[in-house]
Amino acid sequence: MATKKAYKIVECLWSDAEEKGDVGWNDLSELLKYAKKPCPVMRTVGYEVYRDADHIALLSTVGNAECSTLEKIPIAFIKSITPLEPPKMAANASHNPLKKH
Repeated sequence: MATKKAYKIVECLWSDAEEKGDVGWNDLSELLKYAKKPCPVMRTVGYEVYRDADHIALLSTVGNAECSTLEKIPIAFIKSITPLEPPKMAANASHNPLKKH
């Protein structure tokens, strides 16, 4: 069994690399026009399981011994990383939001 660890939840804002065109020949003027468009900006939220000077690695779901797929984003693509905190519960709030009162 893997060791249970509390991972930080973060939101990464990053520019995605992209490829445009179909297999075979493409219209040069269309692709030269498209080349000037900015890369799409993406937002990814997940558990930060690793970060170094090269990349950050995020999981969307973490269990005791299983997890979701791993998403790795190169640091050079990242515009910002924002730590997210769970909302603070009110004193009279239920710990189980599905429980009927």
